[in-house]
Amino acid sequence: MGRFLRPLSRGATYTRLLHLWVPMLFESFWLFIDMRRWWGPALILIPLGLIPAVRLGEGVQAQLLLAPGERDGRDAAISAAPSATWGDRLRTVLWLEVRMALGAVTLGVTVWLPGIAVDLARAAVGPGPVDNPLWRVSDPHWAYTLLIPLTLLALYGAVVGLGELITAVARRLLGPSAGERLAALEERTEHLLERTRIARELHDSIGHALTVAVVQAGAARAAGDPRFTERALDAIEETGRAALEDLERVLGVLREAERPASSRPTLAEADRLLESARASGAKVEAEWSGPVESVPGPVSREGYRILQESLTNVIRHAGSVPVHVRIAVRDGDVTLEVRNPLTARSSGPGPGSGLRGSGLRGSGLRGIRERAALLGGRALTGPADGDWQVHVQLPLR
Repeated sequence: MGRFLRPLSRGATYTRLLHLWVPMLFESFWLFIDMRRWWGPALILIPLGLIPAVRLGEGVQAQLLLAPGERDGRDAAISAAPSATWGDRLRTVLWLEVRMALGAVTLGVTVWLPGIAVDLARAAVGPGPVDNPLWRVSDPHWAYTLLIPLTLLALYGAVVGLGELITAVARRLLGPSAGERLAALEERTEHLLERTRIARELHDSIGHALTVAVVQAGAARAAGDPRFTERALDAIEETGRAALEDLERVLGVLREAERPASSRPTLAEADRLLESARASGAKVEAEWSGPVESVPGPVSREGYRILQESLTNVIRHAGSVPVHVRIAVRDGDVTLEVRNPLTARSSGPGPGSGLRGSGLRGSGLRGIRERAALLGGRALTGPADGDWQVHVQLPLR
């Protein structure tokens, strides 16, 4: 019984009833002016539904009154957007006509059924005859009271059923079009890619800083030289400040969704990565060719992160070894190459050993490949002529 009466305790039941009543205000006004042309409002709704903004208004009303729990723009089964195609316009016209028709049925049911229940009560207790559009009662009789619950049950079923029906129709006729579903899917994909990019930003920047700090601290302890310790502390301080700047950029993206990505570092700022690696003990030689400053922003920013990840893993897995970095811009693409010799540390026995342990491992290698693939480029990693090599080519267009 409680489940049967539950719709009466839901606010949506009454907001749906209100939504069905609203068109009848216009219908009643029209009939007051000209009752003979009762079909006039149905004709007016045709050009009205062809106006793009009407679909927006109807969608907002439907979300608020018919499905208040579906107001999330990405997940709503009822769209709140102007008509973008003629298909949307025609669906809006059909929606307006159906809404008007169901509104008329609802008005009749909610007015006549309570009136019939009152007339049945009068026919049961009297006194006098009862004139009803459906019947005439001359003599009162208590048996008419048995029909009152049936009338109220019909009223309950009509109100709840018509509310469910108009909601189902709204989802069908005011639901997102194929274009809107595609746009929502693209928006969600962009959102997920942005979250993945932010995770990589944190991994690359903070991971680089921590690696440099750990290596410098260990080297300073092993060296026992005050001057070397001072240089190590300077390197840790500089790397930590750079990591804090990168962290601030990433947090800024989270706080300000519209903040441009242009604030992120680019290949033109790669010198600070090279200096950081040198301060950690790596013997870095850099070879530059071509106009690095002219590399498009997205390519330059991702190239910076690829270079950062490559140098971080050289320091982490190979230690203080010679590193050759080549950055070349020519023939419509930019080439990034980082090479370091395979040392005993990187190729000896142990769980992190072998050629796999000499260069990038795990998420670092996967992250570089994914970054390159997203830009339409390619990344090759692995042993080459006694070195561990990271070779990345990114198209400029």
